Amino acid sequence: MVQLIAGSKGNGKTKRMLDKVNTEIRHTPGTICYLDKNAKHMFELNNRVRLINVKDFRIANADQFIGFVAGIISQDHDLEQMYIDSFLDLACLQGKDIAPVMDTLIRFSDAYKVDFIISISRDPAELPDQYKDLVAVSL
Repeated sequence: MVQLIAGSKGNGKTKRMLDKVNTEIRHTPGTICYLDKNAKHMFELNNRVRLINVKDFRIANADQFIGFVAGIISQDHDLEQMYIDSFLDLACLQGKDIAPVMDTLIRFSDAYKVDFIISISRDPAELPDQYKDLVAVSL
């Protein structure tokens, strides 16, 4: 499953994601990973959630981002959920087509049974039609 938390910058997407991950970790027997652009939220996350500061790995394009996500999935067979905050920044997709990366994440979710919860700084009306039904929260 892939869910989007969509809305303009500053509308509370990160707060929603932090609340969701901290609730989910209580009921999830496997592991949860939270990808972010810094470690600022480290103390807001339950200590069972693995926080990864993606900027530490110098991801330069969308292909490298997909390889990074694939590497995480391949190394953690208990991974059940992956939260991706600031998706457009982390995946190097500002002003670009999100379809190739989104389609790959959907395939990863189906193949490896990992749920992706993604925060995207776009108005839901601006998303490509094929992803509008993935919007779980619109801010």
